[in-house]
Amino acid sequence: MEYLPVFLNVRQGRSLVVGGGDVASRKLALLARAGARVTLLAPEIGNSTRKILANPDYAGQIHWLPCRFDPAYLHAQTLVIAATNDVNVNAVVYQAAKQRRIPVNVADDPAHCDFILGSVLERGSVLVSVTSGGQSPVLSRQLRARLETLIPPAYGQLGQLVGHYRNKVKQRFTETSQRRRFWESVLQGPVADHMLAGRTRLAEDTLNRLISETRPSELSQGEVYLVGAGPGDPDLLTFKALRLMQQADVVFYDRLVSQEVLALVRKEAELIYVGKQRSWHFKRQEEINLLLLEHAQQGKRVLRLKGGDPFIFGRGGEEIATLAAENIPFQVVPGVTAASGCASYAGIPLTHRDYAQSCVFVTGQLKAGELDLNWSSLVQPRQTVVVYMGLAGLPELSAQLQHHGMAADMPAALVQQGTTENQRVWVSTIADLPDLAIREKPIAPTLLIIGEVVQLHQQLAWFSV
Repeated sequence: MEYLPVFLNVRQGRSLVVGGGDVASRKLALLARAGARVTLLAPEIGNSTRKILANPDYAGQIHWLPCRFDPAYLHAQTLVIAATNDVNVNAVVYQAAKQRRIPVNVADDPAHCDFILGSVLERGSVLVSVTSGGQSPVLSRQLRARLETLIPPAYGQLGQLVGHYRNKVKQRFTETSQRRRFWESVLQGPVADHMLAGRTRLAEDTLNRLISETRPSELSQGEVYLVGAGPGDPDLLTFKALRLMQQADVVFYDRLVSQEVLALVRKEAELIYVGKQRSWHFKRQEEINLLLLEHAQQGKRVLRLKGGDPFIFGRGGEEIATLAAENIPFQVVPGVTAASGCASYAGIPLTHRDYAQSCVFVTGQLKAGELDLNWSSLVQPRQTVVVYMGLAGLPELSAQLQHHGMAADMPAALVQQGTTENQRVWVSTIADLPDLAIREKPIAPTLLIIGEVVQLHQQLAWFSV
């Protein structure tokens, strides 16, 4: 981050704005709305600034001095904004403020800004500020406009309701974690629904009932969220996955979870890596199962974040079996599995009425150095075969499929790190695939797709990085 996002309390504080044009008027209005006492320095002012000075809502807040800047005016100021159309004047203001260690903003000059005034969306006590770091104010305003369609005005009333009952909830639930869980359930449940629908009285009655009926012990119960993180692209996460990722106290994740997905986890959550890869396990599966159990028994909300879908070659069933045996509550959130995600981003339909009416998922992971698959079931007409974790056993896979009747020229593709910026797709035949892998050296995770549908890649490939 280039700037630390903060919200300053400038109410009744002293602020200085230098300049009287349109840009200065916008800064002036923002400070006045925040309750600041503003001194405006400008020999002349424009119509937009005059309108702000005449606004009865800001009566007594703004004092206009029709004179040029002098460092003496910086005395006891909380912050300074230079918004003239003269770069030399702005530079003088900037240097004078810096010498006095007063935060300063030079309009349209990010290099000379200690702080930035973002584009503000206001919903009562709820404020959302958007900034592009001073690079594109127009982009910030467009993002704010988009947020306005997503955040209805009633959120301001919802914020006021929460503020009104904050002390009552604090007295009822003494632990910080209990209060956080309580408010999360309130803001995602019927109280929020009633308020957003305009049923203010019903929302307040419901909140009072929840405060009195919810036992503190209920808010100390641990729970596990087994969540599929998809193949890499964070845009493929489900809404439920994102919501639970924002509630977690501790997160156990594997190597297939992309950094972009991890960045969406609640910032305060503890992140614990439990990745596994071929021939090297950072944590054995039995250890992972016990870690989930132990942290849930401590009353934590535990997020088990797994690449792809947790129930498709993800060993998710083993993890929740341990939890079920100990009566630990859990939720399972499916994710976009690698077969679906990577094939889609590679432009390879897994089924197509002209080429394939069935699709089979198998794992190519070696067991005791060998592949143990039902080869005859894989060599069927008009069928797509998707092989997970198949790189190490690729030579044997190719040989066995041909030995059991698959044509040597059957189209096949390797999709490396599908749906991410590192995606690469190689198309060949089942016979030539081992040599291609030696030559190109694909890295894990790489998915293998076998079938006539692979020949559609050249026509349907849409994703490029």
